[in-house]
Amino acid sequence: MTGYTSILDRFFHHAEHRADAPAFDLPDGRSRSYADIASTVRRIAARLVADGVAPGDRVAMQVDKSPEAIALYLATQQIGAVFLPLNTAYTGAEVDYFLTDAEPAVLVCAPDRADDYRSRTAGLVVETLGTDGDGSLLAGSLPERTDVHAAARDEPAAILYTSGTTGRSKGAVLTQENLSSNCDALRELWQYSPTDRLIHALPIFHVHGLFVAANLTLTTGARMHFLPRFDTDAVIDLLPDSTVLMGVPTFYTRLLADARFTRERTESMRLFISGSAPLLAADHRAFAERTGQAILERYGMTETGMNTSNPYDGPRKPGTVGFPLPGVELRIVDAESGHPVADGETGIIEVRGPNVFAGYWQMPEKTAAEFRPDGFFITGDVARRDDDGYVCIVGREKDMVISGGFNVYPIEIEELLDAHPSVTESAVIGVPHPDLGEAVVAVVVPAPGQTPDAAELLASIGDRLARFKQPRAVRTVDALPRNVMGKVQKAQLRAQFAELFRTGDHTGD
Repeated sequence: MTGYTSILDRFFHHAEHRADAPAFDLPDGRSRSYADIASTVRRIAARLVADGVAPGDRVAMQVDKSPEAIALYLATQQIGAVFLPLNTAYTGAEVDYFLTDAEPAVLVCAPDRADDYRSRTAGLVVETLGTDGDGSLLAGSLPERTDVHAAARDEPAAILYTSGTTGRSKGAVLTQENLSSNCDALRELWQYSPTDRLIHALPIFHVHGLFVAANLTLTTGARMHFLPRFDTDAVIDLLPDSTVLMGVPTFYTRLLADARFTRERTESMRLFISGSAPLLAADHRAFAERTGQAILERYGMTETGMNTSNPYDGPRKPGTVGFPLPGVELRIVDAESGHPVADGETGIIEVRGPNVFAGYWQMPEKTAAEFRPDGFFITGDVARRDDDGYVCIVGREKDMVISGGFNVYPIEIEELLDAHPSVTESAVIGVPHPDLGEAVVAVVVPAPGQTPDAAELLASIGDRLARFKQPRAVRTVDALPRNVMGKVQKAQLRAQFAELFRTGDHTGD
């Protein structure tokens, strides 16, 4: 754990020493070897350099999932550039902000979006990449680039955008050591080995799918069944030929709803991991009864990668996220004083370690505000330790909604709703949903003499928001509840509408 070897160096090691070993098994029956992917990485690196990308430049990607998209990520590292993955659901208007803020040298997008981006981004090099390796990025006959940028451990490797409940999105700058140290800790803790076969059904534009699932597999020399998205039939078919599944709670809810998901079907599986949102304790128990195995829950965030994990060997407790990873320090403190709270008491999680990001892109004041003088990062997550020392996440200091594993920031939706002529003001909340974990709900106050129509209201904002951000229901109230300081009490709204998706009363979803 004390040494530093980059993600790319570990991958190239396996490409050299296990060249013919499969890295990706695809739904159509094809496999892509480590050597094959390494060749693709070097071809893309040559294209990016030809496009003028220099060390430190940003390379943005908004493409559908494919082995070539992973190769693009690795190629960015090879030339010392900074990788900027973007959610494929983002609209052009949403992507405009990230392009303006991060100023990438190149944007790689799906072929069918190229014309739109070229018309929106004067002067930016736009390359294309399709799911079959088609597009301009791999066109032509440039020789493979063999030079590898010797990245220092503190060099930026990626920028992932995140946000709180106020203000615009912030770019979290993750260093080479952030990625490699987290990967090393997880490899050790989860006993990941070259014999593992991962079912990869996660998106690759965030920490879980890219920096946990893909990094861990490719730096270990393991292989993965690489699915474009979660599909219950496909996952159930792959279980007998797999050892690990990494997912969000929605995955497990859907598997438990299928009678084919049995103990016999999961005999070859050694590890089921859940994260990105809380797993219901009832699902945890039902899973154990069905399979004889306990789901391993862990806790992480964009700025830190993984912070904690339930043990691989030892009890995995429902409703907890376990203990800090090797090399990670975690404390739970009083929000006001910053002093650690006693076990069993609730406070804010703060973490320190080689996994913690370097800061927010071009936001030094915001970065300084999020760190204590002794280097601990203030996560904003509310938690406590139980009697056995397991960390229990009990809420979020801010009002972010996690729906289907994706982060949704209410202020962005509220601004659009508030601009509608039939709305005076709005509050966006998350409420329990049996499939998504949380569903986005808009609570609106009508403008004088107006009666907001839910369907029309949602349609008016639909083309400006990714699908996962769009409210599943709209509710009208006379006034939003506020405290004496005038702050909207979203906890009251969440309690008021907590049963919305349990009773089926959700007109407007």
